[in-house]
Order: sequence, then C-alpha cells, then structure tokens
Amino acid sequence: MSASTAAAKPLSTALILLMATATGLAVASNYYAQPLLHTIAQHMGLSMSGVGSVVITAQLSYGAGLLLLVPLGDLFEQRRLIVIMTVLSALGLLLSAFSPSLTWLLLGTAMTGLFSVSAQILVTMGASLTDPQSRGRVVGTLMSGLLLGILLARTVAGALSSAGDWRTIYLLAAALMFISAIALFVALPSHHHSAGLSYPKLLGSVFRLFVEEPVLRLRAALGLLTFSLFALFWTPLAFLLAVPPYSYSDAVIGLFGLAGAVGALAASWAGRMADRGKGQQATTVGLLVLLACWLPMAFAGTSLTALLIGVLALDFAVQLVHVSNQNAVFQVRPAARNRLNAGYITCYFIGGALGSLVGAQTYPVYGWDGIVLVGAVIATLTLAVWGYALQRESKLQPVD
Repeated sequence: MSASTAAAKPLSTALILLMATATGLAVASNYYAQPLLHTIAQHMGLSMSGVGSVVITAQLSYGAGLLLLVPLGDLFEQRRLIVIMTVLSALGLLLSAFSPSLTWLLLGTAMTGLFSVSAQILVTMGASLTDPQSRGRVVGTLMSGLLLGILLARTVAGALSSAGDWRTIYLLAAALMFISAIALFVALPSHHHSAGLSYPKLLGSVFRLFVEEPVLRLRAALGLLTFSLFALFWTPLAFLLAVPPYSYSDAVIGLFGLAGAVGALAASWAGRMADRGKGQQATTVGLLVLLACWLPMAFAGTSLTALLIGVLALDFAVQLVHVSNQNAVFQVRPAARNRLNAGYITCYFIGGALGSLVGAQTYPVYGWDGIVLVGAVIATLTLAVWGYALQRESKLQPVD
C-alpha cells in the first residue's frame, strides 16, 4: 500500500491505542533496570558506577538503533519491519532474564535497546497515516503511550522484584513483546514509502538533513538537553531512595514512576497545541517548568513532598518539550519523516546516555546536591538556547 492510499483511511481509535500500547512496551524495555540497580549491584557484586553501565548501555544501544535502523522505515514496508524488530527486542529481554553475569546482562540490554526503536517507526507511521489537522493529537497519544511505558516500567519492575526476583520483569516483558508483535502483525495496515535510496545513502541523508534543516538542528539540541535532565534525575534516584532517610524497597522505588505519569497528560496537551499552531508556546512553558523543577529537587534528599513535586514537574516539562519538538520536525519534510525522526531521536537518546553517565559519576562523589546543581545548570543552558533561537526566529522560520 502506498503512503497516499494508506493515508486515505483514517486510523481507528482502537488501532491508535494498540500502537500506543506497543510503543510503550517497546520503550519500557530500556527502563526496567532503573529501580533495580541497587538490587542488581548487590546480586552481582557491582559498584554503583558499574551497575550504572546497564542504563548507559540501554541508552547508547537505543541511540544506535535510532540512527542505523529507524531510517529503514523510509526504505522497507513498515509493518513487517516493526514486527521483526519487536520480536528481536523480546529475544534480548530473554537474554537479560537468564544472564549469569554483567557481561551477558549488558549484551541482552544492548540487543533490546537496539531493536526497541520499533517504537519510533510506529510514531512516524502514525504521523504518516493521519491527516494534518489531527496529526498532533495522534502523535501526542502515541507519545503518551511511550511515556507511560517508561514510567510504569519502573513501577512494575520494582513490584515484581520485591515479590520474586529482579529477573521476573524481563521474562514478563519478553512475553508481552511477543504478544505485541502478533497483534501488530494482524492489525497494522501495510505501509511502504520508499525513499529510493541505497542503505548507505539513506544513512547519509540523515546527516544531510541536519545540514539543510535548521529546525531539525534546533529541536535536536533541545531534545538532547532536556532528555539528559530526565536521565540525570532517574539514574541515581534508586540509590537515593534505597538508603536513609528513605530506605525504600524496590517496589516502593518503582512507585515513583506513577508520580511521573502526569507527563502523559503533557504529551497529549502538546499534541493538541501543535494542531492549533501553538507549539512554540508549549516549548517555552516546558522549558520554564524544566528550570523551576530543580528548586524543589534541592530539598528532595530529606523531603518526600519536595521530591514528588520535582518528579511531577520534571516529567511534565520533558514531555511537553519533546512532543512539541517532534511535531515541529515532522512538518519539515513529510517524505523523510523516518529519517528526520531518526536524527532527532538519536540526539535525544544521546542526551539520555550522557545524562545517565553524568548522574552515575556525579552522585557517588557529590551526592544529591551535585545532581541538583548540574540539573539547574543544564536547564538554564537549554532555556538560553531556545531564547537565542526565538531572537533569530526570522532566520530560522519555521521554528515551529
């Protein structure tokens, strides 16, 4: 089915919800370990920085998949590509479940991260199969599913670890991914839009888009910085909550993912604002909240209330900016959406890897105060980048 033929048939609500669920399950695979880091470290005899390599590996492998695999959505039939990648990601989860050492756990994590980028092909497929008037709403719904997957992954992983073993979540997740692959194969329409390029030229065109499209460069920079803050916070959180004055179990630590679920509302709101041509305003609000959230974070080491306020504000702001970014990028060149998304999301998750790395290295030396200081500095830099872009709006049209 050509892109134009598929686009003539609007996506049903049920199919959009299935795609959102599959997107959430795929991306969740990269976050199950986060509330379990303390337990995994104890089980395998690892240091905090050593076990932090699991999170970094997940982010880097996901970034590699974004750069190397997502552009294939502009070359091959997308339904088949999504199903194959979902199955391979599930196999990576099984490898992690049965890993006898950190090396095998990292290998399974890398395999899962690499192929879980099927989520991003689902997002661009949803954008391509939707008319412009409702594209923001659909993308927002899919991104809500993605965010809920990230956040609920922590909650479910923590609960299952406390009830049984840290490996249990990987077995359950693998089963759900196999079920997701079957459901997507049955329900998704065939959708093939070939760019008519060889694979090397396809990858090269991603870099060329960065050169040619200022909107992509700006939004990729914002995405990198904002998601680095997300990872900077969540990577050391398990260590903060596992020791006094909190001393929480894996299950309780995982519940903090629910506090961040408000970000799913931000994703939907950002999509609807984009449909009304107010993506710039959404970005500005998100970046201001992203800076302000580090004030309550400063008291999170001893105040649960402050920590919860900070989590709510951080996740809301990150998703508000992210969905605004994606809607702006998708408007640049409709025929190259997978490659545009690949370039943007690659930068986004490079930011996540850098945030995880900085968090894993900063917390053992400088504690939570060090995390807050670094977060406030990066948030200020991000707002400055956006302010500079707005000043040069006439040269960067369309920014939104």
